[in-house]
Amino acid sequence: MKSALFRRSATALAALVLLATAAQAAQSVSLIGDFRDWSSYSTSDNGGPICFAVSKPKSVQPMPDGYTQAYLYITHRQAQNITNELNLVAGFNFAPDTPATLDIGGQDFPLFTENDAAWLEDPAQAANLAGLIRAGSSLSIEGTSDKGIKIVENFSLSGATAASRSIDGQC
Repeated sequence: MKSALFRRSATALAALVLLATAAQAAQSVSLIGDFRDWSSYSTSDNGGPICFAVSKPKSVQPMPDGYTQAYLYITHRQAQNITNELNLVAGFNFAPDTPATLDIGGQDFPLFTENDAAWLEDPAQAANLAGLIRAGSSLSIEGTSDKGIKIVENFSLSGATAASRSIDGQC
């Protein structure tokens, strides 16, 4: 059940990334605003409005072979009563059955991984993590690639508070 929900979320978010990056062609995804290193968007699906804040990593070490752009999302889905869902599209495939770890301000959060995506292992921690993101200056995510290499992606949180508040106001 948990895995199926994550796969559905990953598929939806992957579609949103494609739409957001091609905003000229995608009329259904609207930019709410750009806030330093974060941007926020709104869209809707059959279930209702979806809003998300997104950022790209400032660094990826080491850069894996075949790397594609990574994105970190915080998503609200009103129809499913989901707020502050964290999702990483890593830009590389994770090793199967290997968790990743998000570190913010010295606090670690285990992440469930599947293919090139990761989510909070304990979704009940979403509000706590969202608060830390609003208060922090950076976060890092460490995971193991399908080639067995430890990779660390570092994200700036500059603008995360404003982007988060903008999706709170839209969804």
